Formats: sequence, structure tokens, C-alpha cells
Amino acid sequence: MLIRPVLVYDGQCGFCRKWISRLRRWDRGGRIEYVTARERNSVSGLPRFTDDAVARAMHLVTPDGRVLAGARALPALLDYLPGGALVRPLFRIPGLPWVADRFYAWLAARRHRFGCGESCGM
Repeated sequence: MLIRPVLVYDGQCGFCRKWISRLRRWDRGGRIEYVTARERNSVSGLPRFTDDAVARAMHLVTPDGRVLAGARALPALLDYLPGGALVRPLFRIPGLPWVADRFYAWLAARRHRFGCGESCGM
């Protein structure tokens, strides 16, 4: 059982590391645990993710056991971030979750082009 949410991300990707760095700054209270895909199997209480799954999207595992991937994790992430409750209602706008899913998938498939430089080797 997790005591706080865990966000699993691609620690080899410079783009992903930049966004996680931004999230960490926003998460001033340290309410979220950030775990790289390589470290995921060493965290007790996390479900097993395939390499393919974590290569496609970040995964948020909440203390109650929910697993949310990609853009679907964003509204839940906002629950743990200061001021996130003010932004969360945007995800109730009809069609926005669908657009967010599509944009996330598009961006995730191309993330190594945005900000990796030499760091990820992709």
C-alpha cells in the first residue's frame, strides 16, 4: 500500500526530466513521489508495468490503487499540487479529455525530439 501517489516517468528522456523538474518545484509540499521507469520495480506497492507501457506514457499510482496513464493522470495529479484544484475543472470541459489524450500521445511519441539533446541517445 502506498502512502502517497507515485509518478513513474522516463528518467532517460531529457524532455521528461525537464517536466518532472517543473512538477517537483510546483509540488512544494513533496506530496508526490517521483520514480524513474528504471527504478519502478524497486518501489513496494507499485503494480508491474511493461517496458512498453512506461515508454508510451507516465503513470500515476494513487494511494487507493488507481493507475492513470498519460493525459488521464493530469487531473489526478492536480489534486496533489498547490492550486491544482483551480485548474482541475478545465478537464470537465466537453472534449478536453479527448484532446488531451490525443495531444499527450502525439507529444510522447515525439518527446525525444524536444529537449533531449545528447542526454537520452534516442
